[in-house]
Amino acid sequence: MDPESAMRHLDQLSIEVPSWAYGNSGTRFKVFAQQGVPRDPFEKVSDAAVVARLTAGVGSVALHIPWDRVDDYGLLAKHAAAEGIAIGTINANTFQDDDYMLGSVCHPDARVRDKAIAHLLECVDIMDETGSRDLKLWFADGTNYPGQDDIRARQDRLADALAAVYQRLGADQRMVLEYKFFEPAFYATDVPDWGVSYAHCLKLGPKAKVVVDTGHHAPGTNIEFIVAFLLREGMLGAFDFNSRFYADDDLIVGASDPFQLFRIMHEVVKAEAIARGGDVSFVLDQCHNIEPKIPGQIRSILNVQEAVTKALLVDQAELGRMQAAGDVLGANAVLMDAYDTDVRPLLRGWREARGIDPDPLRAYAASGYAERIAAERVGGQQAGWGA
Repeated sequence: MDPESAMRHLDQLSIEVPSWAYGNSGTRFKVFAQQGVPRDPFEKVSDAAVVARLTAGVGSVALHIPWDRVDDYGLLAKHAAAEGIAIGTINANTFQDDDYMLGSVCHPDARVRDKAIAHLLECVDIMDETGSRDLKLWFADGTNYPGQDDIRARQDRLADALAAVYQRLGADQRMVLEYKFFEPAFYATDVPDWGVSYAHCLKLGPKAKVVVDTGHHAPGTNIEFIVAFLLREGMLGAFDFNSRFYADDDLIVGASDPFQLFRIMHEVVKAEAIARGGDVSFVLDQCHNIEPKIPGQIRSILNVQEAVTKALLVDQAELGRMQAAGDVLGANAVLMDAYDTDVRPLLRGWREARGIDPDPLRAYAASGYAERIAAERVGGQQAGWGA
């Protein structure tokens, strides 16, 4: 694709930012507080809107319940609209309650399972009020020791819970099921990989899709193969973009392996799956522990935009000819030519044509917003991730 066409296609990319990225977060050892951190979901939405205005790449902000619980979700949605952004995915939380020590929807005690399902249904109610399309489900459920619980029985409980929530979804709503191969369960995680998520979603029906979190795989996993397969099957519902070096997954997307991000987005571009309001939702899922909150989100958006632009520059016709001819090195060279292209000048021009600063990080630093919120957001309880 020529650069001009690539830039037009980039207009279709809309990335969702997470509300929790603007609050204080950390590791199990320490949560580091920063100045100007939001004290409520309304201030989180306002910060997300700043990122949207500076990057032209954000369409919505995801909420996490109960971290983002408010008395009037309709009012929060109106506040978001006034800021030029929408309320996006509603994320459930079934991992920060003492009752969930042995699991939530897979817990051996029916009382605990009912409590977890009630929370998931509450999240669908919130979707109704905010106009959100997607309910994202990630379960920390699993076991630490062989024999601790019945593996098959836990899958039965999971299936029953998912079915109950699926039946509650509206006509235009979906559930997207995330997986993680370990942590916090260290022996058997109940949704450990894309295959388990795929199997449950397939059984539920067309309103259930798989979430691929780029940080939730064993080292060496070919994530782009998973993406290509799920796109082929029409079962890829969403991405959670982040990055990791070892195990956890809260670093800025593209930080550890930008080439992997390019390879993933190449499969997305080939499948023509970049579209605002399309079947695949692109979401950042990051907690900035030591980075400043808003610049961390801006940097993340820029990284995704660069990877997508490079993917759009792949000469697909030439790639197809090389592949058909069995020219192994020639085909690889087509991909590498696009990846090695410095697309930053193209993106600067794209931003200027849309009336925004070509350097969003510089624009934020010059805006005075960081100083203003540090001065205004004094008193009250800073938002955090609840750990």
